[in-house]
Amino acid sequence: MKQNFFTVIAVLYLGLSEGDMPVLQETSNNQNMINTETKTDKGILSDLNHRFIQNFIKMDTAAHNEIIHQNFVCINGNGTIADRKEYMKGWANGYTASGYSKFWYTDEDIRIFGDMALVRAKTVYVKNVDGKEVSGNSLYTDTYIKENGRWQCVQAQITPVK
Repeated sequence: MKQNFFTVIAVLYLGLSEGDMPVLQETSNNQNMINTETKTDKGILSDLNHRFIQNFIKMDTAAHNEIIHQNFVCINGNGTIADRKEYMKGWANGYTASGYSKFWYTDEDIRIFGDMALVRAKTVYVKNVDGKEVSGNSLYTDTYIKENGRWQCVQAQITPVK
């Protein structure tokens, strides 16, 4: 594929990274069009990571059910392992039960190995503990697999940071 001046300008203007390089497509009247709608696997996984966190905050089990693999397990911060059924049951009121008043993530890192990917980030939170506001964070790694062209989380592991 040949790149031209307009492609380079579009990359600079749209702020695309090297992995999100637009693809030139010829239209029926032989003009070049730039297709920026195609997401890379890394972009898709980043979006899924964001949805994962939003699903937790909103306690949206229906939306979360879509991104969790049928064989999913979660390794909790206390070392216990929850199967998919147990995990989803706790998801319905997990945010409220946690006492969090603020919850977000940062330092996202995505590593892709063929049809398997590791998504790691740090959660930062503020919560109420015995009537006092406490802040803290944890690290998590979510393992995704790609089946039939679709990424789903097959395992989550949460590590509290002291």
